[in-house]
Amino acid sequence: MSKETLFLLLADAILVVHVMFVLFVTLGLCAIYLGYFLSWHWVKNRVFRIIHLLAIGIVVLQSWASVICPLTSWEMALREAAGAEVYSGSFIQHWLHSLLYYSAPDWVFVVLYTLFGGLVIASWYLVPPARMR
Repeated sequence: MSKETLFLLLADAILVVHVMFVLFVTLGLCAIYLGYFLSWHWVKNRVFRIIHLLAIGIVVLQSWASVICPLTSWEMALREAAGAEVYSGSFIQHWLHSLLYYSAPDWVFVVLYTLFGGLVIASWYLVPPARMR
């Protein structure tokens, strides 16, 4: 396997991890609220809730500080090191990129991330996590 192929595979792996992170944050919040109505006890798991809160907290802080997500930076650096155009390549990368990245002014993302973070914080009051034993 060539060095370029390895870099592209690593870039695709980072993109998959990035999409999984986004799904965890977004679907995690949906599950918390849905779980409240469906009496899913696991959505009150304190460890899950803390990790979920920290995940969106990192995203919100990065957006406020105008910091590009490290996963994005690593992925682009690997694609450049492979000599590939950034965000063109494999089938997986193409479709995941289309789902994850879109163009809008920076302030739009800051507002959206902050509002979403607010919903996560609200979930701690509306669907409080279980107490530690």
